[in-house]
Amino acid sequence: MSSEWLAAAAGVVCCGAAASVLAPWLLRRIPEPVLDEGDTKVLYAELAGPRAAYWCGGLAAVAGGVLGWLLAEDAALIAWLLLAVSGAVLGYIDARTRFLPSAIIWPTYAVVGLALVGAALMSGEWDALRRAAIAGAIGFGVFYVLWFAFPRGVGFGDVRLSGLLGLALGWLGWGEFAAGLYGGFFLGAVVGIVLIAARVLTRREMVPFGPFMLAGALAGVVVGEPLGRLYAG
Repeated sequence: MSSEWLAAAAGVVCCGAAASVLAPWLLRRIPEPVLDEGDTKVLYAELAGPRAAYWCGGLAAVAGGVLGWLLAEDAALIAWLLLAVSGAVLGYIDARTRFLPSAIIWPTYAVVGLALVGAALMSGEWDALRRAAIAGAIGFGVFYVLWFAFPRGVGFGDVRLSGLLGLALGWLGWGEFAAGLYGGFFLGAVVGIVLIAARVLTRREMVPFGPFMLAGALAGVVVGEPLGRLYAG
């Protein structure tokens, strides 16, 4: 069996199992955000049931399989599999509550960052680690400006998530970074237009952006390198 098949199978099993166990556990323990007056949300603990386990486990398994297949030979595979588990949980929470809890995002920065440092130590790819740090800062900065200019359209949880995704995408290359981080805008716009056209949403309603950012990042891993080669001619 090829290394791609082995890595994909490991990604499916490990990420799926980890997310299905981790999601309910985290939902029962992470603190609730401080809400503005008049705002309401579903309590995290109320979501900590089998549905969360199934959804997060399934999403993480799919992402883990894709990442294992594509990054089987890349030293950053472990970092991306860790991100797949955390991303599945974050995407589910945002879809259900419109919040991206910092209690999950900040620890994910730490584990993904340490995994990338370990990847650089094993592979000697210090340029990739440097690029990852720069890309993470750029992603965070761009979304911070968007949050500052359009606070109703971009939440600060999206800002935190952008730096995390930029960090992981930057390791792979600038093509993956550009396609992955900003592909979320394209996906969000398309889905938003479809939902408005179907009268599921009105023009004033906003859909949670975190799931689109995460899907865009995965798409960036898939298409970023070919797009980069196409751009370079």
